[in-house]
Amino acid sequence: MAKITVDIDDNLIQEARRVLGTSSVKETIDAALLEVLCSDARRQEIRVLAEMDGLDLADKDVMARAWRS
Repeated sequence: MAKITVDIDDNLIQEARRVLGTSSVKETIDAALLEVLCSDARRQEIRVLAEMDGLDLADKDVMARAWRS
């Protein structure tokens, strides 16, 4: 784990703490970084679904077998 000195806007930290429900600056920064990574993963999944990249959903044979009677 790295120790880093950085100037952070107090108002942004307080607002982020409120939104994230965190109690310390470290916890807030960790939660915010995790949220950025999760947000990126969601964007990637949405892109894959929107482009149907690597999905067989357009294959009629695959979809016909997907439904159960």
